[in-house]
Amino acid sequence: MVWLQFRRRIVRGAVWLAFTAMALAGGWNLGRADDVGWAPVDDPIRFLRLAQDEDSRPKSLEVAVLRCVPIDADTSDPIVDLVSAIHVAEPDFYAQLNREFARYEVVLYELVAPEGARVPKGGGHGAANPVSLIQRGLTDLLELQFQLDGIDYTPENFVHADMSPEQFARSMRDRGESFGDMFFRMMGYNLARQSEGAGTTSDAQLLMALFSGNRAMALRRVMAEQFDTMQGAFNVIDGPDGSTLIAERNKVALDVLRKQLDAGRQKVAIFYGAGHMDDMVARLRDDFGLAPAEVRWVTAWKLQ
Repeated sequence: MVWLQFRRRIVRGAVWLAFTAMALAGGWNLGRADDVGWAPVDDPIRFLRLAQDEDSRPKSLEVAVLRCVPIDADTSDPIVDLVSAIHVAEPDFYAQLNREFARYEVVLYELVAPEGARVPKGGGHGAANPVSLIQRGLTDLLELQFQLDGIDYTPENFVHADMSPEQFARSMRDRGESFGDMFFRMMGYNLARQSEGAGTTSDAQLLMALFSGNRAMALRRVMAEQFDTMQGAFNVIDGPDGSTLIAERNKVALDVLRKQLDAGRQKVAIFYGAGHMDDMVARLRDDFGLAPAEVRWVTAWKLQ
């Protein structure tokens, strides 16, 4: 009985790791929407949410586009939009983002890849690392599209704003970090939530979804309900001293942002995983004098 309970906890931990891979890990080596739909920013700020219909049934999983503007009321520029990425989503979601990205002077994007690397149109197959394999496996399981296949990274206004594999590995080594540590942090967070009876996925839910007549849609609903409660999990991964996966990569991205602003760019999008955004908001406020002003929600997964 003890072994069975432990095995179930391992499975649940793996499920949470998969959720995190979709919302956080990012791309790995290989009506006019801009004017409508803006709303006041929630407190606390959210970057993923589960939308429900009038009967309180899950309708869609949505991601935030958070507009950040100067805190100084006498300054109107620059505008920096934080476009939350979820790395497995509806083709329509990526098509909409492709249209909207064309309206920015520059789009800073995440991709742990050598400096100067470009994602070919259609994405290619990328590297066979564990995170990429998880993401692509979930693409098939959920009948969705992989981000590197759906987003067009070839336009001239796309600028790489992330670490190289060598920088990433060196930072993890210098910090004494490992993916195993992250996995066990996630397991610990999940177990703590289970003990509180909050936002956990039960064996019954997963089994019912796996054997549902519409398995892909059923699994989407189970996973979307977990995403809706994952903001705290991202903070657990980053920890009080930050991490390579979030804080250090964000520093690189904002160094690139600084160069773009110094070059005169006034309207910039930062396209990064939703799990990066809490830390990104804090750094924009402290280092750039930019604060969230409004938010717009975009449907990433249809759940009905």
